[in-house]
Amino acid sequence: MVVLGLDGLPLALAKQLGQALPNIGRLAENATTVRAEIPELSPVNWTSFFTGKGPEDHGTFGFSRMDTQTYELSITNSDHIDCPTIFDQLGDAGLVSRVINLPNTYPAKPLRGMLISGFVSHELGKAAHPPFLAGKLAETGYKLEADTHRGVADLDYLLSELRQTLASRLSALDMLWPDLAWDLFIHVFTETDRLFHFFMDAVVHLEHPQHMDCMRFLADWDAAIGVFLEKYDALPGPKRLMVLADHGFTEIKTEVCINTWLKEHEYLSLSQTPASEWDATAIDATSTAFALDPGRIYIHTQDRFARGTVVPEDAPLLINTLRTQLMDLTVDGERVMEQVYEGSLLYHGTTSDQVPDLVCQPRPGFDLKAKFDRNDIYGLHGRTGTHTVAGAIYYDSDGFKPRTMRDTGKTILKYFNISDS
Repeated sequence: MVVLGLDGLPLALAKQLGQALPNIGRLAENATTVRAEIPELSPVNWTSFFTGKGPEDHGTFGFSRMDTQTYELSITNSDHIDCPTIFDQLGDAGLVSRVINLPNTYPAKPLRGMLISGFVSHELGKAAHPPFLAGKLAETGYKLEADTHRGVADLDYLLSELRQTLASRLSALDMLWPDLAWDLFIHVFTETDRLFHFFMDAVVHLEHPQHMDCMRFLADWDAAIGVFLEKYDALPGPKRLMVLADHGFTEIKTEVCINTWLKEHEYLSLSQTPASEWDATAIDATSTAFALDPGRIYIHTQDRFARGTVVPEDAPLLINTLRTQLMDLTVDGERVMEQVYEGSLLYHGTTSDQVPDLVCQPRPGFDLKAKFDRNDIYGLHGRTGTHTVAGAIYYDSDGFKPRTMRDTGKTILKYFNISDS
């Protein structure tokens, strides 16, 4: 079985691009969509893919997680996954997996096969299994991730960075594919997500002055997809191809900072000026609620947080009040939220200490944030594209139509006759 990941690619855009780009056109012609898990973030959804489980089981609810005693935030990674992966289960059955650039697999864990972790990966030495693979990748100049900090305002620089990561993925493909000594092969291109976040307007609007620059890069991306598909086409059967994105994408109308909204409504107060946008240690003991990325809201209860002051018995009323107020939130007469879920219902049965009390799902175009240092609820901060729950591309040569991302991982296990544990 072969899986091609196209991070952040919506089917509608794939069809549009496919009119000029033959390889994505081939895939989009017979594709359907898959719904993202909520929240619609890469670590949540790729983890649901490679575990076959939802956040209530794998314990990944966003990009960050909090130490409830120190209030320090850390980036979610593979150390925080609370259930077996499909690679664990395939390995137990004697099957071999090879994986390239799969998000939220850093640091690389031992598996029966080979793995090169994807976003967020910090050091090449910890991003590959088995360990010798890191040295082989270093010899090729393998680039883990594009520098998007500078690229946010410099398209030429961003495209240069993305071309380097694209070349790195293809060199890894040439390294891990040829001997065919594997049962499952997963290869993820994340370049579309990086481009769409900062230049979605240039991609979708033909009259945009940078549209052709984006299209020239996307032609290179399409050629890389073609290289991958040629390798798949040459495989002997029986075989199966799955192509998927982890979420959809659309143009941003405005960012919406939930923490600023909470401050204005006197739910959140800060004891000091935050050292950065992620400085949750500034949360004051008088706060009754706060948010983590992108719209996860936590009630500041005594039994959960070191400085919490909300009596647990008062939490349900506070949850209901917040949910009602957030569902009524509008910008220029347009409702911001598609839905605001109670965490205990959305993630039924979870035992994770990271589960939020409320989870906001925005309507398309509204980009939720949870910064601690912003003064304005609304505004644009350099991004022109944002994720959507609906619309992610999904193609399956066997014609399967999954409902959500967790179903794609379950499908892989079913293909290899492994029961979903």
